[in-house]
Amino acid sequence: MTGLNTSTRRRLRQLSQIPSVWEGDRRLFSTGSADRSLEAEPAQEGDCILWVDRSQGVVRSMDMVPPDMGPEAIVRTLLRAMEQPHNPAKPARPQKIVVRDREVQFYLRGVLQELGITVEYMPELPLIDEIFRSFQDVVNSRPPQLPPALADRLNQQAHTLWKDAPWEYLEDSQIIAIELNTWDIETLYLSIMGNMGMEYGILLYRSLDSLKQFRQRALQDEDFENMEEAFLQQDCLFLTYEAIDDEEEEPIDLATLPPSEIQPNFGNLHPLEGLRSFLHEEETLTLSVALEALHRFFQQHRRALTEEFIAVNGRYRIPIPIEAKGLAAEGAKTQISVQVSTLPDLSQELQEMAESLPGASSFPVLRDDLVPEGALRALSVIEWETLEQLRSSVEVYQGAATPILTKGDGLPIILVQTSQPKAKTLIQNLQEAGGLKAICFNPGEDPFSGSYDLGLLLTDNGELHLFAEFADDDPSYKVARKQWQQRCKKTRNACGLVIAKGVTGASRGNPKPKDMLALYETQVMTTEELGLGPLELRFMIDWV
Repeated sequence: MTGLNTSTRRRLRQLSQIPSVWEGDRRLFSTGSADRSLEAEPAQEGDCILWVDRSQGVVRSMDMVPPDMGPEAIVRTLLRAMEQPHNPAKPARPQKIVVRDREVQFYLRGVLQELGITVEYMPELPLIDEIFRSFQDVVNSRPPQLPPALADRLNQQAHTLWKDAPWEYLEDSQIIAIELNTWDIETLYLSIMGNMGMEYGILLYRSLDSLKQFRQRALQDEDFENMEEAFLQQDCLFLTYEAIDDEEEEPIDLATLPPSEIQPNFGNLHPLEGLRSFLHEEETLTLSVALEALHRFFQQHRRALTEEFIAVNGRYRIPIPIEAKGLAAEGAKTQISVQVSTLPDLSQELQEMAESLPGASSFPVLRDDLVPEGALRALSVIEWETLEQLRSSVEVYQGAATPILTKGDGLPIILVQTSQPKAKTLIQNLQEAGGLKAICFNPGEDPFSGSYDLGLLLTDNGELHLFAEFADDDPSYKVARKQWQQRCKKTRNACGLVIAKGVTGASRGNPKPKDMLALYETQVMTTEELGLGPLELRFMIDWV
């Protein structure tokens, strides 16, 4: 058993000893209960350690620790109770402490030798019992994320929307109106998140003013605190999605997961309430009716909306769930007539709002969803002989617009190696964007991690795609970039992009010609030609 060192015992003996009895205990504590499967957050368990002064009726110290942590944790909490107690208690040694565990009693007797503290056993600790009952009452009184009677229905509708996947063809600025004219709501304005491959879900604004104000502030504010304030000023219901097993260190695109591994989250935002991660019955019913109407609308108009965001609408009679007895009885309604309409004029207004920002009109779209997660990216070179072979062997070949000067040891390339299915998707997306126009490097700044270089692919449709971020202080990158630039100088800025498979095989990091699926010959575009200037990390509008 580890004991206190001499200096610690000397320091504790210098504390005044008060004629008080302290209770101490360690108990398993859960933030959820077994019969409540609809918590806003998953139940979390740990051991709660408490030391309270029975004479004064105050908590002197408290800690939450993992259940497998040893008895030393009890001593650490006790020492804080003596030397750094919670207000209004003052530093002191107790005359006696009582615990309800015999092993803890014997352990503390050994540790606290020479401190003049009596350690006794009691089968019950009245004050601590009362405190833990109060803690559990608070936890049990927290409402579920959804009213139990409507939870199954709304979760099923959320999974149906996930399968509809409107973010595959609609952007967050392409707004849809849902006219309810009931439960004090006239129209909800829908903004769909996920087109950028980040947060997936929907925002249902209760007013057009709230939607416009948030987008205006989100486009203008760069400061985190200002952005957070703008976020909390929204007046909307929301539905977002996350992975059930969200323990990955790297961000994962939910679209790559099967539906069984996706779970929906619901909540409410209001300027006076802030963020609330649960819904009341009327809010749940409103969202349920809206989701059902949306599903029917997407079934009816998906093909048209995939091609262009045009003016289309549909009216649907949505039955009120019989589970919502109180609200269904209101006005003896059994169903609601809901009209769903696209708002292309509003979408155009929002796009013009973004383009009206200083310098916005000259900036191409910057995306980070082209190169798949987990892909290897490298600055490399292909020897001229191998290049000639690749031109006829790869599945997709884009030749240079002008003849390449074959000087130096080969063509400088950006190598992207991933799995075969992801490589084919990457190639298809490049082809749909018109092919590769240029490869660029542009300085970037992150207020948290400093400066870096952004590796960018400019496609023929004018979009910029991030393929990698390189830290300025990475010595290996400095060497590779210098060599790459020297090679580009010899080829008069000619370079290429090679997409290869085999990221998990023996050729990982060094693909053979048979692994290379696509070759794009292009040019390097300088920072000055790109005209962006240093790019700063900013928050996306798709944020809930």
